[in-house]
Amino acid sequence: MTLVRSVEEAIRCIDDGDTVGVGGFVAVGIPEHVLEALGTRYAETGAPRDLTLYHPAAEGDGQGNGISHLAQDGMLKRVIGSHWGFVPDIMERIVAGDVEAYNLPFGAMDHVLRDTAAGKPGTITNVGLRTFVDPRREGAKANDETTEDVIEVVTLDGEEYLFYHATPIDVAIVRGTTADENGNVTMEREAVTSNMLAMAQAAHNSGGTVIAQVERVTESGTLRARDVDIPGVVVDTVVEAPASHHKQTYGEAYSGALGGEIRVPVDDDADRPPLTERTVIARRAAMELVPNAVLNLGVGVPETIPQVAEEGNISDEIIQTVESGPIGGSPSGGISFGTARNHQALVTSPEQFDFYDGGGLDIGYLGMAQVDKAGNINVSRFGSQLPGCGGFINITQNAEKVVFCGTFTNGGLDVDIGDGTLEIVSEGARPKFLDEIEQITFSGEYALEIDQPIRYVTERAVFDLADDGLVLTEVAPGVDVETDVLGQMAFEPTVADDLGEMSRALFREEPMDLTGYVK
Repeated sequence: MTLVRSVEEAIRCIDDGDTVGVGGFVAVGIPEHVLEALGTRYAETGAPRDLTLYHPAAEGDGQGNGISHLAQDGMLKRVIGSHWGFVPDIMERIVAGDVEAYNLPFGAMDHVLRDTAAGKPGTITNVGLRTFVDPRREGAKANDETTEDVIEVVTLDGEEYLFYHATPIDVAIVRGTTADENGNVTMEREAVTSNMLAMAQAAHNSGGTVIAQVERVTESGTLRARDVDIPGVVVDTVVEAPASHHKQTYGEAYSGALGGEIRVPVDDDADRPPLTERTVIARRAAMELVPNAVLNLGVGVPETIPQVAEEGNISDEIIQTVESGPIGGSPSGGISFGTARNHQALVTSPEQFDFYDGGGLDIGYLGMAQVDKAGNINVSRFGSQLPGCGGFINITQNAEKVVFCGTFTNGGLDVDIGDGTLEIVSEGARPKFLDEIEQITFSGEYALEIDQPIRYVTERAVFDLADDGLVLTEVAPGVDVETDVLGQMAFEPTVADDLGEMSRALFREEPMDLTGYVK
């Protein structure tokens, strides 16, 4: 008997009050056809309502697609997610208090799926300790309407951990490339495998239903067993989607390079990055590299590091990874973030977070929006903006070393760089080094507890994290320490007795040779 159904038939199984899990990663590999149909059903009938939405990775494009189809009055009662940057309509409902909401680390959400599938009571991990996720702070509750505790502090062998409660899934909506009539699903044309298997297993083993959206359907017995990523034993319904609703990413219908089908030439003649404050920061951050460093690069300034590594003759010393699963190659930015070209391997996101949480990253390069005296960082909440933490907490708490990268101030900063010096022409309107930050996404306290090296790199100054908080260790040539550095901070950091000068090579037009710094 075939499991292939129309999308209208498939979504009839979703009832009021169900917990619906959605697989995918940001704008990559999203089951758009099923989500759009579900939103249409609610708009026309008022059902299903009061859903709990479990979505690990901001599945949308910022243009009303993905889980944004579910952002309708009364449709959602509770949202559990790691990031809402690409689904602003969901974010608005959370901030307005229209729904209950929890902001959990991406990796913890993926591991909760896997542990739910395994019949465990939940996930025990260090991820989130001392941050806003810790129940002694906010317990990951995103608004005042959210009152139930879903995380506990537990002690094992004298060590503290967080215990994330298991979340049974009533209906999982996942996606692949090809399905046979028995529901076996392959993912040969997908850019990431993401958390699809974990999501499907969590639903099936919770007594729930699994809907798999695919590009095409074939006869049973025609798929190679080794190619099947989601076995038919956990799939209840297969929906064949039109090409318009099954793009590889929201920005690209299909790329063989993103799918790992082909390798594309590396452009050795690509333009060098222009000399800007971002280039300076990336160059200084790249000086922290070690041979064959396995990295995770955050969005923003860290994305420039591969470019300066190339011009600095050390590109063969870095192995980039993305939390969605790619290892090696060149990760994509923008709407295709989460994908990569010429990658060496592709694992699932729960497996990638196993690697991260266990200390597999040599260096994490992440951004910093707000910093306080204790070295805490906020990147997850700013007034009415609630982008969320994504994989930031997993990465920053477990990498061997973390280098935070960002400009010293924000909003109109103008600098003059050249001839080995830096001049502040116009200061940014928004300071980043504050007395109090709005939310603790990274805990300096926890980093000190585990003896994790932390460095903060800006275009004009470098800080280290020490027992007493931030220590100013380097300043840019041409910068006045009192006016341009200390005068732009809401607190007074410790100034190192041997305060050094940032290398003048950082501030010159010619490429900076970085080979001498990788040791």
